Amino acid sequence: MAKHTIERKVRWATAAAYLASSGLLGVLAAVQDNTRILEPLPDSISPLLLAIVPGLVTFAAGWKARHTPRPDLDRQE
Repeated sequence: MAKHTIERKVRWATAAAYLASSGLLGVLAAVQDNTRILEPLPDSISPLLLAIVPGLVTFAAGWKARHTPRPDLDRQE
């Protein structure tokens, strides 16, 4: 049985999700408590904006990371 490695894209997206859920959410909570920063936004939009930021960070990390080379999939049998 071949040993499968975890692709870089998955590792980077996982790390970004962890960092976004721990550190970034703390920053976003502080921003949410500071009403002057979110004042220009409608009340219905600000929670959506704060909730979507960690997902966008995760998506961007997965998008930017390169694929792990898989020479075993390049063979034509």
